[in-house]
Amino acid sequence: QPQVAESGGGKVQPGGSLRLSCSASGFTITAMGWYRQAPGKQRELIAAIRSDGGTHYADSVQGRFTISRDNTNNIVYLQMDSLKPEDTAVYYCNDPLLKRRIEIMGDGYWGQGTQVTVSS
Repeated sequence: QPQVAESGGGKVQPGGSLRLSCSASGFTITAMGWYRQAPGKQRELIAAIRSDGGTHYADSVQGRFTISRDNTNNIVYLQMDSLKPEDTAVYYCNDPLLKRRIEIMGDGYWGQGTQVTVSS
């Protein structure tokens, strides 16, 4: 049963760091994206990594977050530095290519996510 599991969230002070992990089971990661959803807002793509290692970042996290992958263990990471209160959200991972996401995970699939809270 293909699925992803997000972990590594927690509560940190502004300026702190966290590393999130996205562990995949039941399939091999090709491309993967990190998304976040703050209360009252839509889920947004903030970082993505292609199968060739190429990356994309939203302007809001550019220069602060780094996405990487461990192909041997089928894990994608998100290193988050210089965290701001505006980064507070539930963070999810999923395939950024909709057609492939549907084929592998099923229509409408999202994991449980991991909560990140940035507060003093």
